[in-house]
Amino acid sequence: MNKINIGSLFQFIRNGMNIKQDKSGLGLPITRIETISEAVIDSTRVGYANLTEKEASSWFLENGDILFSHINSVQHIGKCAIYRGLPNPLVHGMNLLCFRCDQTKLYPEYAKYLLQSKQFRVQLSTCIKKAVNQASVSIRDIQDIVVVVPSLPEQQRIAKILDQADALRAKRLATLSMLDTLTQSLFLDMFGDPVLNTKNWPRKYINDIATVVTGNTPPRVNPQYYGDEIEWIKSDNINTPNYYLTRAEEGLSKLGCQIGRIVPAGSILVTCIAGSPECIGNSAMADRDVAFNQQINALIPNQGNAHFIYNQLQIGKKLIQQASTKGMKGIVSKSRFERIEIIWPPDTIQERFAKKVITIQEEIGKQRDSFRMFDELFTSLQHRSFNGVL
Repeated sequence: MNKINIGSLFQFIRNGMNIKQDKSGLGLPITRIETISEAVIDSTRVGYANLTEKEASSWFLENGDILFSHINSVQHIGKCAIYRGLPNPLVHGMNLLCFRCDQTKLYPEYAKYLLQSKQFRVQLSTCIKKAVNQASVSIRDIQDIVVVVPSLPEQQRIAKILDQADALRAKRLATLSMLDTLTQSLFLDMFGDPVLNTKNWPRKYINDIATVVTGNTPPRVNPQYYGDEIEWIKSDNINTPNYYLTRAEEGLSKLGCQIGRIVPAGSILVTCIAGSPECIGNSAMADRDVAFNQQINALIPNQGNAHFIYNQLQIGKKLIQQASTKGMKGIVSKSRFERIEIIWPPDTIQERFAKKVITIQEEIGKQRDSFRMFDELFTSLQHRSFNGVL
């Protein structure tokens, strides 16, 4: 294996066509930063500029080209995806780099994994220039990164193994995605749209079926309030796709617990203060006792089924957003939150729904465990392949 500057492995590394884009759907599709936000080419996340083939032909992507994010938030710098011919044609737009392999030196499928490898990423991280709202890395700095590359036959062998391991991860993710939509479909089938109340269920105010608690922040001037006695939840632990709260990075001490607001497992935590309006109404269930901050209102159900209430708030997020102030920062006060009306089917139907949801969540847990196993396998294979021991 030879050490080589990565720039010499590609015909070119270049930015895309500089043209103002829109979402009109007119002309040929053009890549945008979000086109590769999920590390694949997403043909639904493209722009348009009424371009013809004649105007854009020199910017068409070719099969095996790799799109690379070089202007983005720090954690997304270096995200990449390989173009496999669809959509055809696809115009290379600004703010993503195109890496076109010299296929006498570099196999495109191997190149994708090379750009994701630790040996590349460690060097890339030293080249990132940070600004207030975004970061960037220059083409020149990327070209100068030194990598170790095996022969073409060995590249093809490694890429095939990694492709197989990656496919196993992708299957688990697809299953998880399907299961995530299953709960929503089940709710809509049984209860209809909770915002429009399409099945004419009775309604109740939130404060009729639950105790509402607003979180707080123990004074920071006393560090003794903070520790590891109980998790202290923030909106970041709610604003995720997860059904249950994610693990908090910060916690309260025993002393802090005397000042903090704590709710039991089975409570539903809702983001009610946020700088971003779309975050208002995000919610998650607690599967353990937690403390939480003042941006969050928590419901402790005293009637009905918590899983039913939670899924209604998830699907009927607009019910909460409609109660928000319309200023720069969205706020749903405790009093306004308590007066939100939600649909209220009979308890027996709520329980029937909840049993099905719990079964789905148990399967999601199994699939997540399986995904983690395959993800660890992929990471191990990738590490070994770029250290010459695969």
